[in-house]
Amino acid sequence: METELKGSFMELRKALFQLNTKDASLLSTAQALLRWHDSHQFCSRSGQPTKKNMAGSKRVCPSNKIIYYPQMAPVVITLVSDGTRCLLARQSSFPKGMYSALAGFCDIGESLEEAVRREVAEEVGLEVERLQYSASQHWPFPNSSLMIACHATVKSGQTEIQVNLRELEAAGWFSHDEVATALRRNNPYTQQQNGTFWLPPKLAIAHQLIKEWVEKPNCSTLPA
Repeated sequence: METELKGSFMELRKALFQLNTKDASLLSTAQALLRWHDSHQFCSRSGQPTKKNMAGSKRVCPSNKIIYYPQMAPVVITLVSDGTRCLLARQSSFPKGMYSALAGFCDIGESLEEAVRREVAEEVGLEVERLQYSASQHWPFPNSSLMIACHATVKSGQTEIQVNLRELEAAGWFSHDEVATALRRNNPYTQQQNGTFWLPPKLAIAHQLIKEWVEKPNCSTLPA
């Protein structure tokens, strides 16, 4: 297929640096659906094989008629600021040099605000003073998630980071100029440079969250 089409397969994460919004959305949805079907081939109650409908929008257990629909896990992704700097972090699973906003799954019984405060406290030991909702996005990695993006500011004078090394590889404060420079870099997969860091692709909501902060650093103005 690669020979006939004169192309090559690549990971979807890397492809997001080159795709337009429409194609990226279609491929992300397709990957999420394929993974969901692969992991829901059997009924959790009867153990019998499930069958998908023609559109692929659900699976049904023939023995008890239980219908399974694709689901997304809610994830809060938060860009923390102290007013003049923003906090970026990386996990060991990230591509080399990539930093992003803090992110974590919402726990059962939590509100979004509670999830943001807990995740920030757990991962970097900071207490959120104010937060503001930004936007949301479906994200297919590692499985289907609903990314809920927020800006947050920490209490004045309480900016010392305590990195939770069980969840993060590194975290730090970055100046407005440093982040603005990182936003201007092109595809980092083909332009790696020593000592530089790079950000998620433009189609990722983390990129949009960081871009909002660069354009308007004091956007986190609502009380948590």
